[in-house]
Amino acid sequence: FSIIFIIFSIIWILLLGFATPLALASGFIFGQWLGTIISLVSLTAGCTLLYLLAQIYFKEIIIKHIEPKIKKYKKLFNENEFLYFTIFRFCGGAGIPFCIQNILPVIFNMKIINYFFASLIGLTPVLFITNALGQGIKNVLSKNQNIYFIDIISDPNIFMPIAAFITIILISIFIKKFFFK
Repeated sequence: FSIIFIIFSIIWILLLGFATPLALASGFIFGQWLGTIISLVSLTAGCTLLYLLAQIYFKEIIIKHIEPKIKKYKKLFNENEFLYFTIFRFCGGAGIPFCIQNILPVIFNMKIINYFFASLIGLTPVLFITNALGQGIKNVLSKNQNIYFIDIISDPNIFMPIAAFITIILISIFIKKFFFK
């Protein structure tokens, strides 16, 4: 079943789908740890394939439409593409939709190996937290009792991932403020 999930996830990303529903589903289905591994492998593979397709077939279009908006970051990324793309992924892409995040490095002509590993490392914290949230939702629903909003929010399996996610958002704001002025 995990192979089917991985194949579906890769196709989903190639069709420009969002990552959050996949990560929640993998946490719900496979649990926090295995779900994180499965979603990390599948999303990184899907993102890398999408990047390759964009690099080969849509490079001119992407450069024409997106480069003028982020021209000031091009020099920064070209200095150390791996570090800055890892930070970019860790920060959730600075609010940029996931499908655009995946094709954005076409502008910087990023090496595929750097893209793959920067995505793998940068996506890990958010996917771990999202999978934990998916497992927490499954645990709350499996209690077969009346479910109240306060019970859901106060459950440690849900509260802790949300607190960790808020922490990542705060760190992202800090990084964005000092590194991407």
